[in-house]
Amino acid sequence: MTTKPPAQVHKADASAVEALAYASAEGIPVVEPHDRDRLGFNIWRVLALKNDTLEHAITSAGARMLIGEEEAVAKVRAFLQSKGMTL
Repeated sequence: MTTKPPAQVHKADASAVEALAYASAEGIPVVEPHDRDRLGFNIWRVLALKNDTLEHAITSAGARMLIGEEEAVAKVRAFLQSKGMTL
């Protein structure tokens, strides 16, 4: 049993790449919240490392989405473009 409280979580700035990546995944309906986390992480990799395509990132996330991959790509791309990011 631990005697210390858990570490504090510091939210990223709303304009940070991490925040934008995870926010872009918020509009995607998924089976479980963890699916959205995996999707957000893969979108972040595309934005931060610039070594993959958005389409491949969404496919490789393995998220159980309730919409098609093409629709998910379109939603994420539209969100990111509305925030001034280009892919």
